[in-house]
Amino acid sequence: MNLSARPQPRNLLHLMFDPAGMQPFVANWEEVARTLIQRVYRESVGRVIDEKSQDLICALLAYPGTKPEWRTPQVQRAPSDLPVIPIRFMKDGQTLSYFSMLTTLATPQAIATQELRIESMFPTDAVTETQHERIMNQAQNVNH
Repeated sequence: MNLSARPQPRNLLHLMFDPAGMQPFVANWEEVARTLIQRVYRESVGRVIDEKSQDLICALLAYPGTKPEWRTPQVQRAPSDLPVIPIRFMKDGQTLSYFSMLTTLATPQAIATQELRIESMFPTDAVTETQHERIMNQAQNVNH
């Protein structure tokens, strides 16, 4: 996957849904994709989908592997089963398990922070934590 070839500004949702992006590396892609679509709907202010959010949802639903039933309002507005998104990545024949948490700044004092969201990923088991640490150490060694 070549990030420099992707259009800017880059959008993590497009990266997750794109078969040339992260989609082939997500073991539980359908669950993650469905949950991400639901999140976009839930985060729309007052459940009113603005044009930009609607365009994003339509673009995401156009990717291969999405399900027609994800287009129905009942499914799209349904709350996620969990307050976090469990996500499993496949790397070198091994599945690494994480959970994702999203922090949203509410009632901003500055308009620049109104849509700021910080997503954090945490290993869910000891094997993933060990492998994650190894991968991060390798990346640091390459960059130094």
